[in-house]
Amino acid sequence: MFGVGSVNIDRVMKGSIDMHIHHGPGGGSFSAYDLAVQASQAGMRAIVLKDTGYPNAPMAEMINRLVPGTTLFGSQCLNAYCGGLNPHAVQSAAQMGAKVIWMPTLSAANSVNVYRKMGIPVSEEGLSLLDDRGQLYPSVLKILEIIKKYDIALATGHISPAECFAVVEEARKMGIDKIILTHPLGSETVLDQSLTLDETIQLTRMGAFAEFTFVFHLPTELSYDPEITVGQIRAIGPEKCIISTDLGLFGHNASPVEGFRMFIATLAHKGMNEEEITLMAKINPAKLLGLDA
Repeated sequence: MFGVGSVNIDRVMKGSIDMHIHHGPGGGSFSAYDLAVQASQAGMRAIVLKDTGYPNAPMAEMINRLVPGTTLFGSQCLNAYCGGLNPHAVQSAAQMGAKVIWMPTLSAANSVNVYRKMGIPVSEEGLSLLDDRGQLYPSVLKILEIIKKYDIALATGHISPAECFAVVEEARKMGIDKIILTHPLGSETVLDQSLTLDETIQLTRMGAFAEFTFVFHLPTELSYDPEITVGQIRAIGPEKCIISTDLGLFGHNASPVEGFRMFIATLAHKGMNEEEITLMAKINPAKLLGLDA
């Protein structure tokens, strides 16, 4: 058994859940099938597949029949090429078993200009959840109703802080208790406006969970300081955080499964104990997916 300090990495890894994995075919470097095999071999309980271009719940269901030992869950990103803020598309994804609905990512008004500067071709003007009066569009309210009806987790994607507060407040009013703030901290390079730590704490106190992703910490990406991450997690409270990888897009990075193991080891190396990491790697993700914690 491999350990760092008092943390048994293998023990934390077994039964863990990564709620943010990119995959192929499409934009990912690893096929969804291969990711399932790797997760099963590592003893992971579940992974959530994310594709910015198409709903993948049917794919997840088919692969589950082929690969025992772990469970794949599908999701849908509300980007322009998936129908945007279209309740009918969300209804279809929900009926096919999607467990996470992401607000716009690549198509978010808060993100399109950044991606263009990075050389990523984004043709659309950008989607916002708010009208000129700062109110959620009726289509967003209908989407939230579907999320509530099917008990799906709501992820904020790349929307702005103002949109985050508006959608979380409305979701909580409707009784939605599975809300994920998508990599809210350290994402300044991919968003026009990012949440501050204080804003993130406010939103978690409203009922959301803050997601921390390993991809930002890699030297091939943003080289984010894990000591800062640990301080942010402690300020928020591990009971209101989850860890994931957001890996799978680029072949020059570790595979998502290996990245998850590395993230556990990194947090342990920076002083987090096994109980804290287990909360973020197993218990809180299980709650968000409606699984026994």
